[in-house]
Amino acid sequence: MRTATEILTDEDVLLLEEHIDLRNLVVYNDDVNTFEHVIETLIQVCNHSQEQAEQCTYLIHYKGKCTVKVGAFEELEGMCTAIHDRGISADIV
Repeated sequence: MRTATEILTDEDVLLLEEHIDLRNLVVYNDDVNTFEHVIETLIQVCNHSQEQAEQCTYLIHYKGKCTVKVGAFEELEGMCTAIHDRGISADIV
């Protein structure tokens, strides 16, 4: 049995990833939404800090997309829906 303070090795992390099907929540650039709207959405929906939301928004703008959250599909599904409800394009991949 592991204690709460034990550090996981890379091998442990790989084994955990095999049991948890991790997905990416990707937000895409568009010509409609403002930087402020996307930043506000990432803060409210994905619990990003101001700085993290700003950095993701710049990546979305300049690279065309950005992974804004990684997790299990069930965890990301509600976030993806909330992002869509705010008029922003996103997918779970």
